[in-house]
Amino acid sequence: MLVKSTTRHVHIFTAEIHGSELVPSDKVLTLDIDPDNEFNWSEDALHKVYRQFDDLVESYNGDELSEYNLRRIGSDLEHFIQKLLQTGEISYNLNCRVLNYSMGLPKVENPETEGKYHLV
Repeated sequence: MLVKSTTRHVHIFTAEIHGSELVPSDKVLTLDIDPDNEFNWSEDALHKVYRQFDDLVESYNGDELSEYNLRRIGSDLEHFIQKLLQTGEISYNLNCRVLNYSMGLPKVENPETEGKYHLV
């Protein structure tokens, strides 16, 4: 049975990819990061998300592979991606199909306002 968790920037499936098809699996998780290409990613930032995903999955080792647990992992990854955006490790893709700034307004460097405003 295919179990999934989808947030805006993270899709997790209990499935393997064979060709262009998802084949349900009770032993494999497949992660799709930023399916709408809302962000500009470096290889280092992507690897950080994959490492965070591996750590989160390991922390649930032995727990049921339920939709609830996958949603918790997906939600934690969303927060991790937001942190990467806030620290400048990733940035918004201004050529994205839809710009909605779902993780907060982009930071624009301006010497006159530097240090005066912070995302919360």
